[in-house]
Amino acid sequence: MFKNHPKGLLLAALSNMGERFGYYIMNAVLALFLCSKFGLSDEKSGFIAAMFLTAIYVLSLVGGIIADRTQNYKGTIAWGLVVMAAGYILLAIPVLATPDNISWLLPFTIFALALIACGNGLFKGNLQAIVGQMYDNFEADAAKEGPEKLKWAQGQRDAGFQIFYVFINVGALVAPFIAPLLRSWWLKVHGLVYNADLPKLCHEYISGSIDANNLSNLNELVTKVGGDPSDMSAFCTHYLDIFNTGIHYSFIASVVTMLISLAIFLFSKHLFPTPGKKEAVSSEGYTEAEKKAMATEIKQRMYALFAVLGIAVFFWFSFHQNGQSLSFFARDFVQTDSIAPEIWQAVNPFFVIVLTPIIMWIFSSLTKRGRAISTPKKIAYGMGIAGLAYLFLALYSSTQGYPSAENFTAMADSAKAGLKAGPWVLIVTYFFLTVAELFISPLGLSFVSKVAPKNLQGLCQGLWLGATAVGNGLLWIGPLIYNKWPIWICWTVFLIVCLISMGVMFGMVKWLERVTK
Repeated sequence: MFKNHPKGLLLAALSNMGERFGYYIMNAVLALFLCSKFGLSDEKSGFIAAMFLTAIYVLSLVGGIIADRTQNYKGTIAWGLVVMAAGYILLAIPVLATPDNISWLLPFTIFALALIACGNGLFKGNLQAIVGQMYDNFEADAAKEGPEKLKWAQGQRDAGFQIFYVFINVGALVAPFIAPLLRSWWLKVHGLVYNADLPKLCHEYISGSIDANNLSNLNELVTKVGGDPSDMSAFCTHYLDIFNTGIHYSFIASVVTMLISLAIFLFSKHLFPTPGKKEAVSSEGYTEAEKKAMATEIKQRMYALFAVLGIAVFFWFSFHQNGQSLSFFARDFVQTDSIAPEIWQAVNPFFVIVLTPIIMWIFSSLTKRGRAISTPKKIAYGMGIAGLAYLFLALYSSTQGYPSAENFTAMADSAKAGLKAGPWVLIVTYFFLTVAELFISPLGLSFVSKVAPKNLQGLCQGLWLGATAVGNGLLWIGPLIYNKWPIWICWTVFLIVCLISMGVMFGMVKWLERVTK
């Protein structure tokens, strides 16, 4: 797999895999954890999670600027891992949320998330910039052997970023299992069992806002999970404490994997190039005319970059619903008695790992036949495939007659049981979303590395992540629609967004292909 790629690719991928493993442990449970720990509504927890994801990618711009200006990409990456580890250490401290301490405990949790976002901003875009520089050097070496060798080397860049992306998802595949397994184990140690509905009902009981129907459901569930309904207040407090402490312990695994990533990176950093230095030396001999021509080309490339970033905003707005409305859908509308809703997020990275070799083979076969698909065109196809995921969900939800999530969760348990979807619905949805992701995310990274000026690679990778930030900043819209209107409307909104984005991207394909030649 790594034979025809730069030597440092494997170690860069391993460094990224460990960091992504720790990140996806937290990301898999974040929105649901905020609900279960603090009793927040779906909308409030979704907003906090969306702002956290936004901060991660916005701060990648800052991290890119720091690395570009200091030329210390490797030091910036290492510090990013250290700061992230500090944030996960704070998240791992198990403190029971009560009405008396929530005024400082919730801000404390948000501060820990802010540290993780800052560390990620220093790490993520700059490691991607280093991978891009590897391929710049790889192509420069190939050019010395002739134009045919150069053309072959240039064709390896997309494949290299797809391989890099697979390693991200190896960590993401395992991560969603960690928190649910630790939570279930900790509940079992205390003679209890997992139930997705109990935290919300417990918070309603403690706050005194529970209605008669939910009180009846609570009494029934308490008996099922092994509790004593005779002292409901004590049970609710105890269950919430045990339920959330198990999740806190999972963040210790994030700390460990962050330190493993740091060790791998420090061990192998001598293999990584330092983006920007060579460009500064080689530019000294350019004439004024050459510099002007180069400036014009750079402007065209940056225009192309921003055009693709605009499309990326809407892809991430739709795709990252996997941690928002799709997670809530798994909790509320899907039969998850034996499988926690967080675990369903592992379906996406599983498909990434399985489907990436197939898609790489398809792209390679088309190239050999002289029918290569350009990167901009692949991104356009990806938006259409993402639309298929939401078309499927909209049709399924409409035919099932699903109401809004608020109305559905207020129904009696016996009525909801007969309406809940089978797990296959999530599997089909994540299949389409994953194929779309493979057409957009790794190839988007490759596209950025192609058009970025050599002395601004950290910034440009940060801009790609900044587009992701804008998309993440809109994520809260999903849970809002999901809870207020029949859920087929929520899925239809994302379908329309994907179709419009696909149309715009196809309209720009010829121009983008011309600029990136």
